[in-house]
Amino acid sequence: MNAWLDGLSTLEVLLLVLTVVVGGSIASAIVGALLVRMGMHRPWVVRRASQLAYKLLGLIKRPLTIVVLDEVVAVIRTGHYTKNISDALVENHDELKALALEKVRADPNLRLVSRFPGYDTLVSEVSETVLRVVVDMLGDPRMDELVSDLLRNNLEQIRVAVREREHEAVGDHPPPDPVPPGAPRR
Repeated sequence: MNAWLDGLSTLEVLLLVLTVVVGGSIASAIVGALLVRMGMHRPWVVRRASQLAYKLLGLIKRPLTIVVLDEVVAVIRTGHYTKNISDALVENHDELKALALEKVRADPNLRLVSRFPGYDTLVSEVSETVLRVVVDMLGDPRMDELVSDLLRNNLEQIRVAVREREHEAVGDHPPPDPVPPGAPRR
């Protein structure tokens, strides 16, 4: 038995412990519910098993979170997210152009300008140019590097916060700043 346990990786041991804890918790909950339904009190053994399961779950929660977070970091580092965004923009090009045109037409600050001849052509060409520039920028490897750096730095900050338990000391978040009076409203 000991040789079998030594052959398991850290993740496999954590999963084994988690399976035993969850299985024990479910079994003790079922037995406790059946005994209460039959009019008996929960036995000390079942109550103690439930308490032990909660304590074990509390012990493995953090290491399991760290292992899962490390796996997520490894997966996220392999992606090319700006290319995916670029592909989505190209795929939805006509809808985005129509949306931009609709929003510009509905903008109350452009009522006077919208009466000039060629206004629709100008808005259409500007929308087309902006979409083309954004797609080209997102397809550039430098933009992919920027997003990779952003993700890597944020994921490293999350990893450090979890390992050092910084998130446990954070209380309620302060309310968001008020919206300035000159900001556009939805």
